[in-house]
Amino acid sequence: MPTDLSPWRLSVAPMLDWTDKHCRFFHRQLTQKTRLYTEMVTTGGLLHGSERRHLRLDDCEHPVALQLGGSEPHELARCAQIGARWGYDEINLNCGCPSERVQRGAFGACLMAEPTLVADCVKAMVDAVDVPVTVKHRIGIDREESYAFVRDFVGAVAQAGCRVFIVHARNAWLKGLSPKENREIPPLRHELVYRLKREFPQLSIVLNGGVTSDAQIAAHLQQVDGVMLGREAYHHPWPMTGWDARFWGGAPNPRTRAEVEAAMVAYMQREAIEDGTPWSAIARHMLGLHHGERGARLWRQIWSDHRRKPLPAAEVAAQAAAVLAERQAQALASI
Repeated sequence: MPTDLSPWRLSVAPMLDWTDKHCRFFHRQLTQKTRLYTEMVTTGGLLHGSERRHLRLDDCEHPVALQLGGSEPHELARCAQIGARWGYDEINLNCGCPSERVQRGAFGACLMAEPTLVADCVKAMVDAVDVPVTVKHRIGIDREESYAFVRDFVGAVAQAGCRVFIVHARNAWLKGLSPKENREIPPLRHELVYRLKREFPQLSIVLNGGVTSDAQIAAHLQQVDGVMLGREAYHHPWPMTGWDARFWGGAPNPRTRAEVEAAMVAYMQREAIEDGTPWSAIARHMLGLHHGERGARLWRQIWSDHRRKPLPAAEVAAQAAAVLAERQAQALASI
């Protein structure tokens, strides 16, 4: 294992409505070294809303990055300062989201058409904070498929002080596709991300998009500095327990699924006391914990059953564990 591993070697993508602090706490029970990202937080929401609601985090989450959405350099600089003050290890600018709502705010993927503006935004943030300022973007927008487009974008933004680029290896089609379709229909072109690394060896280039296995992660790491997974990590989280050992050279995660679930129940109890958070708002993020095991579907049903919301989290956990144990015992008896 090389000793000079990039801090961005492996990360879980920022995902709106998914990677909140509860999700990040869960993921941190599985991997200690993988970099985690917040949901996108808009500059307007942060400057005119509750800092605590948007930025509250647990000490265990580090290394953790704050992703911002915006296009006004002075507002982004202020928000970067707020994020750094709350303890985030990185400020990331969203230049990849294709949703129409985000486009109406004049940020996200449409910013790739304005590399000078993005450079101004990055410079304002770099000047305002001491933590790394990074950019997450696509390889192109609409039907612009030339490598020169993304190369020139990266070159311009790098001159403003950005040293880390997280590249979703699909174009963003700004009209005619939903955000979900934009993650599936535009073709993956990983080679363009590899080419960026060859052309900009001094930059950290992280590949995102279409990665679904440890074998794919290992193959991509032969070409780029890091790999970011999104929905695959969210829906099938257990493989993350092997990442620290396989990709970071760290110690294997010794926890069982039951121990992870127990840690989450303790967290639910603490959050209920400290913030009034219902356990269901936390449990939704761990529904993939037993993916692939006998009884997983019934276990998920118990944790997601709205009729159980009035029950204490520990009681729901006991019911879920009983169902899981029963199904697994039946499977052993049938062998």
